[in-house]
Amino acid sequence: MSKKFSLHIIIVLHLLCGYTLLGQHTNEITATLKGANNEIQVKQKFTYVNNSSDGLSILYFNDWTHAYANKNTALAKRFAEEFKRSLHLAKDRERGCTGIMSIVDAEYTGLEWSQNESQDILRIKLNKVLQPGESVRLFFTYNIKLPHGKFTSYGYNPGGGYYLRDWYLTPAVYDKEWKLYNNLDLDDLHTDIVNTTIDFKYPKGLYLATNFDAHGNSGFPGGQYVKLGGSDRKSCEIILSPRDTFTKHVTRSLTVVTDLDSNKYDNISQGISINKIADFLKNNLGSFPHQSLLVSELSYNKSPLYGINQLPSFIRPYEAQFQFEMKFLKTALHSFLKETLYLDSRRERWVVDAISNYLMIKYVEEHYPGQKLAGKLSKIWGFRSFHLAKMDFNEQYALLSMLSARKNIDQALTTPNDSLIKFNQKIANGYKAGLGMAYLAEYLGGKKIDSSILSFYKAHNLDPKVNAIDFRREIERFSDKDINWFFDEYVSTRKKIDYKIKKVEKTEDSITFTIKNKRGTKVPISLFGLQKDSVISHYWFTDIDTSRAFTIPRNGEDRLVLNYDQKIPEFNQRDNWKTLNGFFSSNKKLKFQFFKDTEDPNYNQVFYVPVANFNVYDGITPGLRIYNKTFLERPFQYDFAPTYSFLEKTLVGKAGLRYRKYHGKSGLYVSNYSFSGSTSHFQVNSRFTTLTPAVSFGWRPDNLISNRRQSLLFRYRSVFRNIDDAIADEIDTDPDYAVFNVRFRDVDNNILNYSSWFLDAQHSSEFSKLAFEFEYRKLFQSNRQLNLRFYAGKFLRNKTNSDFFSFALDRPTDYLFDLNYLGRSEDSGIYSQQIIIAEGGFKSQLENPFANDWITTMNASTNIWRWIEAYGDIGYIRNRGENARFVYDSGIRLNLVTDYFELYFPMYSNRGWEIADKDYGERIRFIVTISPRTLIGLFTRKWF
Repeated sequence: MSKKFSLHIIIVLHLLCGYTLLGQHTNEITATLKGANNEIQVKQKFTYVNNSSDGLSILYFNDWTHAYANKNTALAKRFAEEFKRSLHLAKDRERGCTGIMSIVDAEYTGLEWSQNESQDILRIKLNKVLQPGESVRLFFTYNIKLPHGKFTSYGYNPGGGYYLRDWYLTPAVYDKEWKLYNNLDLDDLHTDIVNTTIDFKYPKGLYLATNFDAHGNSGFPGGQYVKLGGSDRKSCEIILSPRDTFTKHVTRSLTVVTDLDSNKYDNISQGISINKIADFLKNNLGSFPHQSLLVSELSYNKSPLYGINQLPSFIRPYEAQFQFEMKFLKTALHSFLKETLYLDSRRERWVVDAISNYLMIKYVEEHYPGQKLAGKLSKIWGFRSFHLAKMDFNEQYALLSMLSARKNIDQALTTPNDSLIKFNQKIANGYKAGLGMAYLAEYLGGKKIDSSILSFYKAHNLDPKVNAIDFRREIERFSDKDINWFFDEYVSTRKKIDYKIKKVEKTEDSITFTIKNKRGTKVPISLFGLQKDSVISHYWFTDIDTSRAFTIPRNGEDRLVLNYDQKIPEFNQRDNWKTLNGFFSSNKKLKFQFFKDTEDPNYNQVFYVPVANFNVYDGITPGLRIYNKTFLERPFQYDFAPTYSFLEKTLVGKAGLRYRKYHGKSGLYVSNYSFSGSTSHFQVNSRFTTLTPAVSFGWRPDNLISNRRQSLLFRYRSVFRNIDDAIADEIDTDPDYAVFNVRFRDVDNNILNYSSWFLDAQHSSEFSKLAFEFEYRKLFQSNRQLNLRFYAGKFLRNKTNSDFFSFALDRPTDYLFDLNYLGRSEDSGIYSQQIIIAEGGFKSQLENPFANDWITTMNASTNIWRWIEAYGDIGYIRNRGENARFVYDSGIRLNLVTDYFELYFPMYSNRGWEIADKDYGERIRFIVTISPRTLIGLFTRKWF
């Protein structure tokens, strides 16, 4: 008997035994990949065993490839929420889909089937009820059209390779009810455990790597064949590439197949590191139950090491060995746990996050205890004084998870994976989970947590019924303290941890102090006694509801510090310490520092950075910005930016104070109280100065993924103008004035359907007015985009005798100095051609463009080809004592980056054919945004 035949017999017997003893589903697939059209022809025999206590007449299968089929799937809608248009604008040949030809049962009777609304879950109606313990055989025949890899990296890529994951039909989980999860590119397919064999044929010239066991690899005319087998598996992952990049590493603990590589770290050293990591996984998790572990570059790219690690390779701050090991460990942990712990990864993802990130933290503590977060950069002159340069590598977990909490967008660890905003889903929640385990390890003792993880994995790997409650029971079993707070407060809520020390009294032999629980989150807090910079005492305190007094022995401490080792993810550490050397010694020192830094709780940090602004009257105005904003947001912020105008030979600039108060997760979630001022020039030798106290409130829905936001602003803007005598006769209003302004705004920012509106009221001694604006953008199925904007304004009273406060068709006077004009007083030249879409929103410069009574306009545009659009504007305007006038214009818009860089070419308007004008170049209008903060928002909006 040949070895190949014996091997096949063993696989079949193993599958049959699994089915007989465990009531396991079995799956037999014959699949042929056609490279010419990137399709897979599939014949699938699936034996479904009803392991539930209910009779089933309907079965559900995951058909995640069909999520790429069109613009209406759940995946396409998720992309739109994240401002990704790739799937919506994709060509048909780039999309993926499943073409089902037939579904029959063992009697070869056709079964009724349909796809759910999101089109990635298959519903199959059985001919008779499947009773508990019974099984049914289903025969599927279908073609898989693979999607382009640019969407999610799965499918085919232009280089001729393939990445197949979650590609064939798999059974959905039934646990008293069906758990039906759409493909949202979250890598959280939840499917039943199956014994699977795949006869796979694929084109010549490709090399195969897989998480399954591969046998009988051979060639035949026109292609290659391999038999893949997986016992107690969920899904088969296949990577096909034109180059043989994968290497097998057989260690004493684990066999690894990987293509992770490092140009600056030789192959022998890589092997030593992989062996070290394999031992670490074995010691901390246990034996891997499958033949080999697949650790791929593609898997790493789906979930990389975020942070400084993502700097370009030529400035990467870490040693090659450390960089490679962290990259390999991260990916290996992800694959190891995904292949063995069959938790509901959409509902209970936090358990795997907690284990993997805790082990990442532990690995660095054991093997790289002195590693700095900034790596080699921490030794560079000029940078080494930064607090960021002094932070340990593991402090990034608290830093990045707290970034979310300080913005009031943090979410409980138990939040379903599909309800997390991208930053939390990719970074913050995973880091918070790992940090929580490190917190527990510090409180209980590291050995207890290590033992509980080992025990949990040993008892529940390959367990189809494992859940988060099992994980809790294991930790509680090894704990000798009450840890309900960890699961009931830290894991299940988004409550913040925040303590401070109050009322310190000392005697010769004791210290009495009060710890205040500022947030009411009842968790343990650590206290350290320091003598200079040395820790001489360490305590844990619990059961602090609001505040509680404690007394400890005095052993020479000169400072008491809460959470000194920063193992606890505390919301605010700036008030964590008290000196025992008198009141004046307790004041923190000021620390002036170039550029923004991470928060250092031991100093009052003041940052400075050079800045430069520009307008045509002041020219380039260099200056110095002084502020206190760290990488983490803080409630009170000040920001002063004095600059020097070389053209006017005087100081200009702006300054502001702001206090931000966050409330709940949704509804009224934030209040802002601010006072700001600015001064600059609006004409040669003519200065304006504004002073503005303001209060604003913000609302958002319960679903944080939603981009809808509402705000209400109250402000009182005082404007003071010093006017050059040479143009004093041209100014026909009082130089100084004040306006009380109220504005309510409602925005739903979505790349497919954008809508916003505001209602604005202004009152001053000279006028009162109301204005309303509505804007709507829609990207249709045909990829045609329609942009609509409506604006209406009405004076309730108007005592003015000029158009300075009037409504404008195309270029408002901006008497509140809100708009970022480069040359706000210009009526000729390039700067006069700048347009900011406000008020009437016209692009042509018409005669008599102002209205001192009322105005209504409509602006519309639609794309002709890609970013080339046709636009048109119509409206009516009326001045006091005159009849209303009808106005219009039209032209071509080059919408290069919406709201950031656009060009308008007027064609026809009330002035006739403008394109025929000999001075047509002066008619062209442009939008340009040069504010770095605004431009950065274009790239960060998908994360928050």
